[in-house]
Amino acid sequence: MNRILVVDDEPQILHLLRDLLEQNGYQVEEAANGEEALKLNQKHIFDLVVTDIIMPGKEGIQTIQELRKKNTRLKIIAISGGGHSASTVYLDMAEKMGANMTIAKPFDLNLFLNMVKSLLND
Repeated sequence: MNRILVVDDEPQILHLLRDLLEQNGYQVEEAANGEEALKLNQKHIFDLVVTDIIMPGKEGIQTIQELRKKNTRLKIIAISGGGHSASTVYLDMAEKMGANMTIAKPFDLNLFLNMVKSLLND
């Protein structure tokens, strides 16, 4: 069973993605920010990390960079809802820093799930 870490400061997003992923057979852990995510990443091995970009404390770009330094093979999806033009800039930056895929909030859950399946089946 693939293990996924979902990182977002919005509890409703965490719960929505956790429910969706668990219903599709994935084991899911949650973190409310990048600092929590990095601590969990030291304790567990994850196959995929889904991280928001704009969060208090350690934001998503820094989190992606640190995760990528520790594990070059880790799959990462960056998500952002920082407004349309801002979201595009943040997501482009996330790809440059090591995210495998990006998607802007709000997003179609089926599209998101297909991204997860695609990355984990590589």
